[in-house]
Amino acid sequence: MISANLTNEVRKAVYKRDGYTCALCDSPRGLQVHHCVPRSEGGTDFQQNLITLCWRCHAVAHGTKMPEYPDWMGTKELKQACTEYLADHYASLGLLWNPWEEKMQSLV
Repeated sequence: MISANLTNEVRKAVYKRDGYTCALCDSPRGLQVHHCVPRSEGGTDFQQNLITLCWRCHAVAHGTKMPEYPDWMGTKELKQACTEYLADHYASLGLLWNPWEEKMQSLV
C-alpha cells in the first residue's frame, strides 16, 4: 500500500540508505517502506521515520504471524528492532534520531 504523502523521491532515498535490502533480515526481495512510528500515532513521512523491510518482516511488523519466524518474534520485537536500526544509523552519522523532525540535530 502506497502512502499518499510518501513521495517516490523519499521512498527511493530510504531504499538507497538501507542498501536496497531489508534493514532487519537483509533480504533484497519484496521490499516495502515501513513507518517506524505509525502515522496513526503521529508518525511522519520523513525519511527518519521510514525503514526498508521485506514483505515478510513488514507483515510481522503489522501483526501477521509468519511460520518461518520464531514464536517470540512479533510486532513489539519488530518495532524495537526498527527503532534500534534507525537510532543506530543516525548516531553513526553524529545525528540524534527524531522521527518527528525533518531536520536532524547533531550529537556534537
